[in-house]
Amino acid sequence: MKKTQLKENIQNWIIHLTSDPIVKILLKNSNLTKIQLETLLIDILALNISGKVLKYDEKARLRLIKAGVSRGSFNRTLKQARKNTIEAIYTILLLGYLGVFDNTSLNPYLEISHRLKAYTDMYKDVFRGNKPAEEHLRIIKILNEELESSLNALSNPNVLSEKKRDVTSHS
Repeated sequence: MKKTQLKENIQNWIIHLTSDPIVKILLKNSNLTKIQLETLLIDILALNISGKVLKYDEKARLRLIKAGVSRGSFNRTLKQARKNTIEAIYTILLLGYLGVFDNTSLNPYLEISHRLKAYTDMYKDVFRGNKPAEEHLRIIKILNEELESSLNALSNPNVLSEKKRDVTSHS
């Protein structure tokens, strides 16, 4: 694959992903910046898309800004993204270890996690076929809207208070 075609494929893929409404909500409420997510995706998925191991200066040129970025800038952003990702995972592990997940105030987050998994599985199944049926597209659209609504509701820190439980059952 030519370098210009590879760059275009990766950049189009990143633009498509980051314009997804669910990704936007999740990213907004995560501890990653959009640039960190973009950099992390390039680092992780460049091999899958290109079919070969890319050097960091090549990965740096895949960023969405026209001139790309320096290898040093790419590596600093990648280090921040990895650190934030690891910290998020450790936060989840800590809460699990302390038994916080047994607290009913987290049930809406666990429920939305299961709904996101079901949504992505359905999405993959439908688009693996040649042409998705209109009914499948309608169901995916409804699920997408429900997920967006639930995610927006759960992004409010007050949801973890005792007065604001069970947000997802109202969507």
